[in-house]
Amino acid sequence: MRRARPAVAAVAALLAVPLLSTPASAQADPPKPVFVDGQAQPVFDPNDVVRESLWVSAPVDSDFDGKDDLVHVEVVRPRATELGMKVPVVYQASPYYAGGNDVPNHSVDQELYVPGKPGHGDHRTGSRGLADERVAAAVGPRAAITWRYESYFTARGFAVVYAESLGSGLSTGCPTSGGRNETIGAKSVVDWLNGRAGGQDASGNAVTAPWTTGKVGMMGVSYNGTLPNAVATTGVRGLETIVPIAAISSWYDYYRADGLIVAPGTFQGEDLDVLADYVYTRADREVCKPVIADIVAQQDRVTGDYSPFWDERNYLNDVSGVRASVLAVHGLNDWNVKMTHVDQWYSALKRHGVEHKIWLHQSGHADPFRLRQAEWLITLNRWMSHYLYKIDNGIEDEPKATIQREDQTWHDEAEWPLPGTSSARLYPAAGGAAIGGLSARSSFGRPVLESLTDDVSKTAEVLAAAPASEHRLSYATRPATQPLRISGGVTADLRLSFTRPAANVTVLLVDRAPDGKTSIITRGWTDPQNRHSPSRTEPIRPGKAYDVEVELVPDDYVLAVGHSLGVVVMSSDYDYTLRPQPGAGVSVDLARSSLKLPVVGGSAALRSSVG
Repeated sequence: MRRARPAVAAVAALLAVPLLSTPASAQADPPKPVFVDGQAQPVFDPNDVVRESLWVSAPVDSDFDGKDDLVHVEVVRPRATELGMKVPVVYQASPYYAGGNDVPNHSVDQELYVPGKPGHGDHRTGSRGLADERVAAAVGPRAAITWRYESYFTARGFAVVYAESLGSGLSTGCPTSGGRNETIGAKSVVDWLNGRAGGQDASGNAVTAPWTTGKVGMMGVSYNGTLPNAVATTGVRGLETIVPIAAISSWYDYYRADGLIVAPGTFQGEDLDVLADYVYTRADREVCKPVIADIVAQQDRVTGDYSPFWDERNYLNDVSGVRASVLAVHGLNDWNVKMTHVDQWYSALKRHGVEHKIWLHQSGHADPFRLRQAEWLITLNRWMSHYLYKIDNGIEDEPKATIQREDQTWHDEAEWPLPGTSSARLYPAAGGAAIGGLSARSSFGRPVLESLTDDVSKTAEVLAAAPASEHRLSYATRPATQPLRISGGVTADLRLSFTRPAANVTVLLVDRAPDGKTSIITRGWTDPQNRHSPSRTEPIRPGKAYDVEVELVPDDYVLAVGHSLGVVVMSSDYDYTLRPQPGAGVSVDLARSSLKLPVVGGSAALRSSVG
């Protein structure tokens, strides 16, 4: 159903509320926030604020100087807090406030790892680009920190608190990109706001926070949205809610995929060490070099295997510790922090009984505020008003999912994936060098082999759109007779053989329009050497057939009437995987391969539409 908009009367009341500014003399009763239709109103002057700069002690020594690390914090609170009003806090922690360093990415033009074969080195080349939120946050380390949400929240009776991640800006310690010390540093600010950690100003004088209720909501985008996930897993008291936007839930899944080295979209060649080096902006440029060198060794760009190093950076391990409510926000077309992250995080929250809601929009790696989504600020205001001010606006009892459809309309649904979604299978039929068939009818029987030859110079978009190619295998259903909705994660179960002892495996799910235009819905990758576990590399023998599962990035997509659903099997993916020399051969046994899709209405809906 369409999400209801606030009543016109409520909007009129909002516009009629005057701004409160500091009177010449103290008031007998402290000012109070105003709520209309369950939303905090802009009754405070966002320019009439108190700003404080301080350092909070974190119980960790990540730069090995024999002292607790110090987290640089900036506080922005309504002037009314000087008159006795106590306010909750919207808190953003970030490694980006001081900008970043020019750090070269790793080369991806290299051969794939073969166990026992020497010569798989690595080097860096090129410069690291900047994602939107990094550009927006890139200010001088001693400049005032600002955020597009600051005036929005301070005008409505919330304080805004910023913290620089360890090793960045004016904080001490070392950056580790998701390491335990980073989580402890960000958590310590919540402890300080609740009187459990020490703070001091530049002169060493103690600083406390008597102006706050101690109720904290963390939020941010990308890395700044990942830190709320990390801190929430500690179960720290006072953190009442988090709003992770385009956030990582496991750093392995940001830089790897099932044993394969896979880049975040538009950052080909980046890895954890590059990011740590990029945000290493504290004044001392030597003390953290051994820490970053250790990251280089531990991240393992050779095998791509999951390891204790990556396990430390997997927040899914500790979802049972989350006590804060979670409003998870993500773009359905985000190929930087892929939908995998919100899908697995949200699923884990549901399993552990955490209060939750998901908000999915049609854009990519973006902040809904920047996209000027009016629906977003209504949801965010009601969420923060409820969990930080305890306003009984009913948001916790409303449908758990809000999703923007392809026509830009908003819909509230009971949950995500949509209830009534179940697995259904499609099976390929011969003809993949051009476009073979794809239907709900299994052709299980004698082996039917079709082959492709890897050539990474051909992008996925080019290969998906090609009417024929030796470098991919393509299969498509008949045109849909009714809309078909896919809600969740797609899996390709393939019987594969290879001409070389190492090969990338990439699978695309595509939409073929009646005019022949082909668009990629989602994609996934795997290393066949990790066919049994992402933690274990096992050799593959050329010519031998292996069962290989490829998990595609989850999505929510409606296939329109007249469009065909397609699957493309290829090897290297120019924009995401390593780029070996052309020539590796991959064969697919169609009789023992299938595509498993989460379809609203299940197998019956699939057969009725495209089967």
